[in-house]
Amino acid sequence: MAKAKSVKTAFYGTGRRKKSIARVRLVEGTGVVTINGKNIDEYFGTEVLKVIVRQPLTATNTTAKYDVIAKVVGGGFTGQAGAIRHGIARALNEANSEYRPTLKSNGYLTRDPRMKERKKYGLKKARKAPQFSKR
Repeated sequence: MAKAKSVKTAFYGTGRRKKSIARVRLVEGTGVVTINGKNIDEYFGTEVLKVIVRQPLTATNTTAKYDVIAKVVGGGFTGQAGAIRHGIARALNEANSEYRPTLKSNGYLTRDPRMKERKKYGLKKARKAPQFSKR
């Protein structure tokens, strides 16, 4: 007779910020955060980014309840940290709807709409104009 597998329930959330997109999976566990197959300490160098990623978990007191597995692409480290935070908040909201007021009041469910402004013709960058000379 085959043994039955114990299936762990997983909750999913997609987070975005600037050019970064994070696919986040929350699994019941001990609080290990894995990003692109690496531990959070290996992936993010600064402590500030690690704190940003863990903010939704600390706000809902679920730091030791869930393991976070995230795949993130695009952008820089700060944008990626923000995208992971957004994805974790969405997954927590899916896991338990009682967390929604806490996550919403802290602004973790709101997608940050700020994007890089496009370059315009006649300019060097989005707003930087070439040096003006009268002669």
